[in-house]
Amino acid sequence: MKNKEIKELSAEELHEKLAEYRKQHADLKMAHAVTPLENPLQIRKVRKTVARLATEITNRENQ
Repeated sequence: MKNKEIKELSAEELHEKLAEYRKQHADLKMAHAVTPLENPLQIRKVRKTVARLATEITNRENQ
């Protein structure tokens, strides 16, 4: 997800997406540990999306 898309989400949607992407990240890490993924850069992309979502949630809470 891009930052522009993340800023357009409501607070509830942010929390839902964060949980969804955290689960996806854990699943990708587990799959990669068992057998190497075809595209291991997926893990990095999902991890950065999780960080973007968490940052936006923190920014909204601090305002």
